[in-house]
Amino acid sequence: MSDLQFDSSSAGIGEICKAIICLEIAANMKHVLFDRQTAIRLSGMSEKAYIRSFNVMQNGIGVKNTLDIKELAIQFGCVRLIPLVRKGLSLYRERFIASLPPSRRASADFTRPVFTATGFYLCAKKHKLKVNKNKLIELSGTSEDEFSSVSTSMKDLCHDVFGVSTEKKDPKSVKVNRDLLDVLPEKRQAEDGGYSSDEGKDV
Repeated sequence: MSDLQFDSSSAGIGEICKAIICLEIAANMKHVLFDRQTAIRLSGMSEKAYIRSFNVMQNGIGVKNTLDIKELAIQFGCVRLIPLVRKGLSLYRERFIASLPPSRRASADFTRPVFTATGFYLCAKKHKLKVNKNKLIELSGTSEDEFSSVSTSMKDLCHDVFGVSTEKKDPKSVKVNRDLLDVLPEKRQAEDGGYSSDEGKDV
């Protein structure tokens, strides 16, 4: 698919890195754990460059990675979290979209697996259930920085669902990181004339 549908050379992705990214995409599609840190080391790229290349390539060949809440709950032995995670993610989407300018609301996309993985992790943490954070990061095909950014956003907007401290926050007063919804780095590159220093954190 990458050979037929994606010009990796124009995106600055070498053959070795392309092969490694294809392996990660395949692992994600089959829900097989993949060691991204080893992949980054073998690719010879920085973490930020690898994530950018992964996102560009995955979008370029039209592949979307998905995570199912029920499957995660069964895998981690936290079945009782299923309705709580679903409710939390629904509330997060509602509040996030309400904070966006009207022109961006219709295009808001929360299908990225990092949202599901982060919501599941925060619900488990709030209810004092142990889940492997690193394993969730690997399953979602994201980075620790990206996971952390989404986590902060969720706790700020939905502290009543995902927060664990006694401090309460008004979602209307929270400054939203709208870059979390920029899922197409190559589109931003075309608009900005190049990648920004924060590109590796796009979701």
